[in-house]
Amino acid sequence: MRRRFVTLDVFTEKRFAGNPLAVVLEPDGLDTAAMQAIARECNLSETVFVFPAADKANRAKLRIFTPANELPFAGHPTVGTAVLLAWIDGGTSAREFVLELGIGPVRCNVAPSGSDAGRAVFDLPRLPQDVGSPADDATIGAALGIGVPDIGLERMRAARWSAGAPYTLVPVRNLDAAARCKIDSAAWDRAFGVDSHSAAYIFCRETAQPGHAFHTRMFAPGAGIAEDPATGSAAAAFAGYLAEQSRYADGSHALVIEQGFEMSRPSLIELTLKIASGKLTRASIGGGAVVVMEGTIEA
Repeated sequence: MRRRFVTLDVFTEKRFAGNPLAVVLEPDGLDTAAMQAIARECNLSETVFVFPAADKANRAKLRIFTPANELPFAGHPTVGTAVLLAWIDGGTSAREFVLELGIGPVRCNVAPSGSDAGRAVFDLPRLPQDVGSPADDATIGAALGIGVPDIGLERMRAARWSAGAPYTLVPVRNLDAAARCKIDSAAWDRAFGVDSHSAAYIFCRETAQPGHAFHTRMFAPGAGIAEDPATGSAAAAFAGYLAEQSRYADGSHALVIEQGFEMSRPSLIELTLKIASGKLTRASIGGGAVVVMEGTIEA
């Protein structure tokens, strides 16, 4: 059976930048094994399958797969699929709808842009939480191919946080340290294999382009992702860490996070924090997306 699919580049307004996403629009009859096989065939960070919503008031139900496993929540699939569905629905006006993910309902605000692009912002369905202690700096450094002196930024130290997908957040001192990071397979599980995601999110304040708050990289070899050009779920986890570490004043704080530059896939993730009484009370992730390809899959 031929099934329609579309690819988009996400967290960018330009084709051939950002994070590529495949969206399968006609998945009826596919079981989990078949969807996983299609995701492996696409071999992108994530592939989305769009089903009718369980609640008719919502726009759609999404199932999200990496090449290795299914995820309850991911950022660039949410942004990209929201933009795509608004494009399919037609019209140029901004609109709001709810997508059903494994983590729960996710409210999205979408603004079409031109004939095949747009921007989407979604509220985090779950506030980020500290999920336990990370490995020591020597173990983390060995897994990333950097030294202990490279790890740490101001008073920030490595930590583990999750807003639906867990990450070890690793501050490094500068762009040079971030650029030298690479996966050491023999040491990886000792540093990051405390959960099935086994992912590392590296960040520094020095940025490749002016005006951005942080430069980041993300590695998740256990999920079949050697490196990700843009990771919304990691930025979501990062929101909790930043709110705890940075002592933002009450109010709204908008940050732009850059990622993917080492891969020649520059990506910009918009993270907004809402702080009240010194605590994170709400956060959102946003960015652009543009349609790249359309076709059919025989499955």
